[in-house]
Amino acid sequence: MLRKTIILLLIFTVAACGPGKKKRTYSKTRTITVEGSTQDTISLPKPKKEERRNGKAEAIISTAMTFSGTRYKYGGITNKGMDCSGLVYVSLKENDILFPRASHQMALEGQKINVEEVQKGDLLYFQTSKTGNRINHVGLVVEVDGDDIQFIHATTSRGVLVSSLREGYWNHAFVKAMRIL
Repeated sequence: MLRKTIILLLIFTVAACGPGKKKRTYSKTRTITVEGSTQDTISLPKPKKEERRNGKAEAIISTAMTFSGTRYKYGGITNKGMDCSGLVYVSLKENDILFPRASHQMALEGQKINVEEVQKGDLLYFQTSKTGNRINHVGLVVEVDGDDIQFIHATTSRGVLVSSLREGYWNHAFVKAMRIL
């Protein structure tokens, strides 16, 4: 009898040490099926806060895109010449968001996020100088397609344009992403 009790306790101990419940993962969008309805699925509406953020991000991106093709000018904030932080500064200011003017000051504002969490309207910061240890370049995220992040910025050689974070130069110079909306 003692032997059976010990064996039974060992079985319970081994079973208790096994894997627990599987961790559930939930997708960001849920669909609800209503039985007997003519419509197969109903999508839940986005929260109002997210809709406002997306609308504001689209407005800021739209403003920035109007400067596409503008030549580079250090300290510039007009369609006659623009630098990277000037582009972000003007795009935000036109949409009633006050923000610092220099990229290294901008990098102190907002909430730091992982690159996997980047959304439209977030800011990407870079260190392109070989001599300095300070952020000196900023871009505004305009599109996220899987792991391809497109951002608008102003380069000294090509002016205001859209680039990909996948490009070797920008990927290597990338420092951090920040959410400001």
